Amino acid sequence: MKGTTQIRLLAFGALSLLSSSVIAAADDVVVLTETNFENEVGQDRGALVEFYAPWCGHCKKLAPEYEKLGTSFKTSKSILIGKVDCDEHKSLCIKYGVSCYPTIQWFPKGSLEPKKYEGPRTTESLDEFVILEAAVPSNIVVLTADNFDEVVLDETKDVLVEFYAPWCGHCKNLTPTYEKVATAYKLEDVVIANLDVDKHKDLAEKYGVSGFPTLKFYPKSNKTGEEYEGGRDLEDFVNFINEKCGASRDGKGQLAPKAGIYARLDALVKEFVAATDDNKKVVFSRIEEEVEKLEGSTARYVKVYLKAAKNSMEKGANYAWNEIEWLLRMLVKVDFEETYETGLVLLDIALLEGLKESNFMLVFLVGLKQATSRVKADEFFTLKKNIISLFA
Repeated sequence: MKGTTQIRLLAFGALSLLSSSVIAAADDVVVLTETNFENEVGQDRGALVEFYAPWCGHCKKLAPEYEKLGTSFKTSKSILIGKVDCDEHKSLCIKYGVSCYPTIQWFPKGSLEPKKYEGPRTTESLDEFVILEAAVPSNIVVLTADNFDEVVLDETKDVLVEFYAPWCGHCKNLTPTYEKVATAYKLEDVVIANLDVDKHKDLAEKYGVSGFPTLKFYPKSNKTGEEYEGGRDLEDFVNFINEKCGASRDGKGQLAPKAGIYARLDALVKEFVAATDDNKKVVFSRIEEEVEKLEGSTARYVKVYLKAAKNSMEKGANYAWNEIEWLLRMLVKVDFEETYETGLVLLDIALLEGLKESNFMLVFLVGLKQATSRVKADEFFTLKKNIISLFA
């Protein structure tokens, strides 16, 4: 963790010119009010905001440290250092849950949902906190005239686009939910994007945008696009994307309990399991035919059905139970967060060592290499477990 912190600090060091020689100016911290708050915060840069009271002793003690911080980020285009006088703007402070002074909160770029700062009230500590928070990337793809066609018209991706205006209240209200949608689908072939219509009026006109926010969905199979007319709660977006893209996510990005299971194949699997040994071959051929019809995201893991059916015929009725038991052991014992890249390296070593294909580790790693590179290995095995359970 320490090494990661140092790397991030170096990477973002250009943002902060803090040193003992910095002379703080009184106007380097942006004064925020009920009138300008949403014009400054939650826009195209992250913001650190101090909610204070003029009579508060701790606030007075923090003031010189906070002014130095403001000076160090004065020229930054990606970070704002601001403050709110809670005596003058009580409703604003109540809105953000301020009950004691000073309260310091971080507002990520494009979001009005803050994260409370709990660290030491020194310039150095605040500086490090701001730099690290600014380093956290947004999962929303920002569209421009230069990249719009490349991103939206990519026939290998399903793309949801929000056409918004920075001054639009409904757009601001949607921002935190839209960010959660982007985060939930970051491991899928689904792009969650937005376009600032004030900056790109020609694109808005081209795509018939007249109100804000306007949401349009551009699936892989239809790049003319279609209006999104569903609700604007997280669950509404999740249901829409799962249905349109063949995904199986919840609002937190976790796999749904029956992820990987497809109704069109489910009935055939039940028929396969109930069939005699001779008839299993006939049903297997029908499963093959059905798998060939599936395309895109829906077909991502259907080959597991074929492999499971084939293994079931070759290894007998106990195959599914034995495989499930093994998969459950793997999911419990192994931390797959870093397995994918490590697995590819080990696979190359295994091949060099001349291990046989029947080798346990080699089969395990081959499975990983065939999995979509953007899906974590633990999710791949969870999906596989769900599908094989149908054969038990």
